[in-house]
Amino acid sequence: MSTPPNVKILTVGSAAGSLRELFTKIKAIDAKHGKFDLVLCTGDFFGPPKDEGEEYKEDDEIIQLLNGKLEVPLECFIMQGEHSLPQPVIEQFAKTGGQLAHKIFLLHKSGVMTTAHGLRIACLGGIYDANLYSVSETVHGFTSPFFTSLTVEKLLANTMANSTDTKNSSYDSLAAIRAGSSNSQLIDILLTNAFPAHITAFSSAPLPTPIFPPPTLVSDPVADVVRRIKPRYHFVAGGGSQTSPQFWEREPFVWDGEDGRVTRFLSLGAFGGPVPATGKKPRWFYAFSISPQSSTPAPVSRPPNATKNPFTDVKMTQGTKRQLAVDDAGENFRWGAVKQGSKRSRTEATEPGKPPPGYKCKICESPDHFINDCPDRAKPKEGYVCKICNESGHFVRDCPVKNAVGDTGGKKPREGYVCRACGSENHYIQDCPTAQARPKGHRAPPKEIAPDSCWFCLSNPNLAKHLIVSIGSECYVTLPKGQIIPTHSASDHPKANIPKVPGGGHVLIVPITHYPTYATIPEDLARPIVEETNKYKSALRAFYAKHHCHPVSFEVGRLTAKGGHAHIQAVPVPTSISASTILDTFTKEGQRLGIDFEVQEPDEGDGRVPAGDRGYFKVDLPDGKRMVHWLRDGVPFGVQFGRQVLVSLLGMPERFDWKECDQDEEDDKKDVKAFKEAFSVFDPTL
Repeated sequence: MSTPPNVKILTVGSAAGSLRELFTKIKAIDAKHGKFDLVLCTGDFFGPPKDEGEEYKEDDEIIQLLNGKLEVPLECFIMQGEHSLPQPVIEQFAKTGGQLAHKIFLLHKSGVMTTAHGLRIACLGGIYDANLYSVSETVHGFTSPFFTSLTVEKLLANTMANSTDTKNSSYDSLAAIRAGSSNSQLIDILLTNAFPAHITAFSSAPLPTPIFPPPTLVSDPVADVVRRIKPRYHFVAGGGSQTSPQFWEREPFVWDGEDGRVTRFLSLGAFGGPVPATGKKPRWFYAFSISPQSSTPAPVSRPPNATKNPFTDVKMTQGTKRQLAVDDAGENFRWGAVKQGSKRSRTEATEPGKPPPGYKCKICESPDHFINDCPDRAKPKEGYVCKICNESGHFVRDCPVKNAVGDTGGKKPREGYVCRACGSENHYIQDCPTAQARPKGHRAPPKEIAPDSCWFCLSNPNLAKHLIVSIGSECYVTLPKGQIIPTHSASDHPKANIPKVPGGGHVLIVPITHYPTYATIPEDLARPIVEETNKYKSALRAFYAKHHCHPVSFEVGRLTAKGGHAHIQAVPVPTSISASTILDTFTKEGQRLGIDFEVQEPDEGDGRVPAGDRGYFKVDLPDGKRMVHWLRDGVPFGVQFGRQVLVSLLGMPERFDWKECDQDEEDDKKDVKAFKEAFSVFDPTL
């Protein structure tokens, strides 16, 4: 009997609503490491739903996805995370039984499916609340963020069914899942949003945070589900609104009596959502191959790093009214061979207040007290630094910044946040009296950016001055943070058309004086600024030509965004890519997003758009032509559109997000040195 072929799977963490960016990343990963057969999207795919009465618009990514306007590179199976699902998604699910769009399938909250490859995948969506778990008389649907005891019971019942093949049945799983029965509850892959209790027992793998997994995300019922269905892989979303999702891979563990069946557990960081205050986002994807099991599977060899099984070698207590089966056998993971009958048993096993024999505090390893009574619990070990405020001397849970209160009684915002309704830095918009007093859909004018807080003003002490490569009388030129060109990681993009300009060549031309856009510079002051800008453009054109490239420059002239600082981005493109190809690429990508252009022929003007009260997006092509899109009130425009087109044009869509391309200061300085040395003979200021 032939062995079933391996199925190559990519698993990703919570998208949190960043759908287009996620699909771009998936496409890039598949091109580099694929080809993958399918993608499993764990956790919160859509992010929090809109408030009641707030409508979804045509340009919302959720609506674009449902209408088939987002390119989905691979078959993606998504689940419900910590939030209720958006109403348009629920309505689409009701119509189709699961297929939301081409290549996008929504797993049921307590669903089991069998793929065309023969893999059995189970999903338990939603979050766990012990107070709600046993009181519900009906299974909670997608409008509720919680799962209940009935949800779990339904999942376990569904594991005994021969679930449908999603490709051959358009994923009508609920209608067909009871069509047959199976003699096994065993599952290949389990997806949950909550962590199973005891998952860290017997593990030596370093935990990503001192308290992991977060207690609010730990669930005894999930642990019992794992014990019953024995998945070969178990993925957890890794966090929620209470905590940042973290990546953690546990050592594998083995199930006795199942031919050596092995389970591997992973928690994934989030793809979308807030950027951490320090460092990079935790790892948010995991690729693996798995072979569908035959009806007579061969015994599996025990992995060399396998640990004791935390679900059979630990006594589990359900702690709820609707208890599932409990395994009383096995050694206790904290105290050794001590029977743990209930949560109180640890104090009843020996004298009151003292741990049982064999117990050691996980903080100081003392056998004389429990971890909650540890005198070192209130202070971190030497070298520990709080990830929120970057200070030592306290844990994250005790961070004064985390627990600070704003001026209206709500949580104090992180540094750099500005309320869009009133411009205050001392409260979030949801706590803003101005926002609450205003009818929905109306916003006050945003607070203007002052020069001392502007990213591009030389007077700002936080300006990244180490990136500046030239300073003139009216303008300066700087490399951007996270430039498009991969100067130190070109080998990661073997199929890309990477320019060979020293230091990368992607630069910003920035007027020294603070103006929102080039078009808003007063006429009596504009001439020297525009002339020096054009000198820099000409110098860059000659510089790029020496390295077989020509320039594409663009400017986003937004008048509604707090009065930002005018700047032009110039990017080298290999001359093998013609100006007409560049024009066609901007046009086609614009049409896909509802962005139209006026194409202007080369003329004798200064290159600025006409002064006025309209925002604009302008592209200067290598042949002298200009493309202008006029921004419209109430119609969103992505400020990264120019970068989005260029990374696609160069074959590096994975470099769309500049934050993902940011590098350390030493690499930045190497780029600056290489650029300045090569550009010096062209620099108009030298």
